[in-house]
Amino acid sequence: MINVVLFEPEIPGNSGNIMRTCVATNTKLHFIKPLGFSLDEKYIRRSGVNYIDYCDYTVYENWDDFYSQNKDGEFYFLTRYGHKPHTSYDYSDSTKNIYFVFGKESTGIPREILKPHLDKCMRMPMTDKVRALNLSNTVAIMVYEALRQQDYNDLLRDEPDDIGHKGNHFIEDFEGE
Repeated sequence: MINVVLFEPEIPGNSGNIMRTCVATNTKLHFIKPLGFSLDEKYIRRSGVNYIDYCDYTVYENWDDFYSQNKDGEFYFLTRYGHKPHTSYDYSDSTKNIYFVFGKESTGIPREILKPHLDKCMRMPMTDKVRALNLSNTVAIMVYEALRQQDYNDLLRDEPDDIGHKGNHFIEDFEGE
């Protein structure tokens, strides 16, 4: 299972977007307090639209609380101080619990958490004109890289034909106006 871990997230819009991504990809979300917002805030609801009610998430009091309950997987840490690109790791085994850990928007993940895991610290390649990508974009890139390596598991590859969707042949059925 793919897991997204948000260490002390500060911006509700980012977390709402991440919740939506997690719902779309069957990804478990972990929030580590303190949070810079309430999960009931209108900003979370606006960016997560009406999907966040389907989000599988857990809130933890601190890093130790989270780590003591989730020792059963492989941990990867996204940090601008990482030395390997995110694509240099193998996430293809869908039977493993994979945890992608992301830091707070202002300061990232504390060094005392990163130091014991230097071999699993990664950085997304980018120019020297940007310190870091937006948190919700980074989460989406990581989740979809893992899913790509796992051949997208059981995710839908076509638009469903049920009520409320335009259907699998929406473009093919277009006859022009």
